[in-house]
Amino acid sequence: MGDSSSAAQSDSSEPDPPGTRLELISIAKDGDLILDVTFENSKETLRAAREAQAKLPSREPRAAPKARVRLAFRVRMAALKSTSKYFDKLLGGGGGGGGGGHFKEARDVASALAALAARGVAPGAAAAADLPWVAIRDDDQATRYAHREGVFADLLRVLHGGEAAAMQQRATMPYVTTLAVLADRFDCTAPVARYLAVRLKFKWPVTNRKYASFAAVAAAVDEPAATSRATEEVLRQKILVSWLMNQPARFQAATREIIMDGSCRWSPFSQDDDAPDATWWYLQDGLEEELQYRRHCILNTVGSVTRHFLRLYASRERQCTLGYDSSEACDSYQLGEMYKFLAHRRLLAAVDFSPASLDAVADPAQLPVAAILAALRQCPAYQVNKNHYNCGLRTRLLPILDFLLALLSAASVSPPRAAWESDRAAAAWRPPPGRDREPAPFRFTRSLAADQRLRFEHALGTDKFARKVFTASSWDWTAE
Repeated sequence: MGDSSSAAQSDSSEPDPPGTRLELISIAKDGDLILDVTFENSKETLRAAREAQAKLPSREPRAAPKARVRLAFRVRMAALKSTSKYFDKLLGGGGGGGGGGHFKEARDVASALAALAARGVAPGAAAAADLPWVAIRDDDQATRYAHREGVFADLLRVLHGGEAAAMQQRATMPYVTTLAVLADRFDCTAPVARYLAVRLKFKWPVTNRKYASFAAVAAAVDEPAATSRATEEVLRQKILVSWLMNQPARFQAATREIIMDGSCRWSPFSQDDDAPDATWWYLQDGLEEELQYRRHCILNTVGSVTRHFLRLYASRERQCTLGYDSSEACDSYQLGEMYKFLAHRRLLAAVDFSPASLDAVADPAQLPVAAILAALRQCPAYQVNKNHYNCGLRTRLLPILDFLLALLSAASVSPPRAAWESDRAAAAWRPPPGRDREPAPFRFTRSLAADQRLRFEHALGTDKFARKVFTASSWDWTAE
């Protein structure tokens, strides 16, 4: 996601900074450069910040957000250039103070330092007004965070090797996400990642949803959107930060969580035109499309199990195999009980040609896959009479559920961070745009059900096998 957008850019159109009275924040008291930074906030960001501030306890006062904040930061140019490729380019990396550099800022800085040298004044001892000034403008398009001036100051402290005492108190998930986005913009993610992991020791919030029953899952789907959206926002921020900060284990866990639990943005029934547009709500570098595609593949595979057996029991092919006591009545009984069970668990809905019947269809966007498997596992062993003890769905279903659960427990569900960055075509389930893969049918066998290698998360070849199963063109779940 390393896209330093125009939201953070130098702005030489500002009036002469030394003649302007600004609050000066000394990141380095002996700094030789002044960053004149303007932070701009949209109306939507200001409204959200005021609403959040109104919910804070009265004993936690906080400065009211402003549409425009302009501050000056005294920094050491060498510290910025050695830790940030953005500042290294902007200020004339490798050129020293000889007036080189491709940008006007580099030439202006070189001229100001040369003027100080001609007067015999050391930059570290000079007054702020005599130092070179570089103007930067930052908007809230990516972060929707109203108090970025504090995060930016902490970013500069990190680049200067500052202390974490004050940051510990401010380290919320929105704060850390904003810090990661700013680090990406100014191309200094490596030192910030080390700081978060080693010195700040940030505690990541828990977002995984746990339900006591599938009825609780169904109720959770019908909750107000704000509740689920708030939880998902934190989860998406975890994905973004772990990607930008190069934390593969956390990235794997967070992406697997959103694949398994779903997203309110992936609903086929969504008509939300006012979708949030912070950068984590549409993950870049192809991640959004890949995560959604993987979830769809998994749901299609799990759904194919019930479709397979409903089709079998509704066909003319006899499923009751008790020899002389085989009967069509047993098949009809099992079909009826199967339908009743699936409909009761909201895993199946009767839809006809009337538009109103679509209201009975549950939105699959936020149904947890693990809860669906758990609900299917509760299928009773129905018997038309005491002799037909092995004719129902349960006996045939449990080995399949164990097989799918083993695949879903493997690391192959989420895209590996390193492979996604280095060889995306090989790591992706989703075919490249304009090209279609040639998926093959998958046939379930008893040997697959007994394969112990699937019980180990990092077993050799499990990732390729999982992709083969979940991206198959069709599934035959009748074990032979």
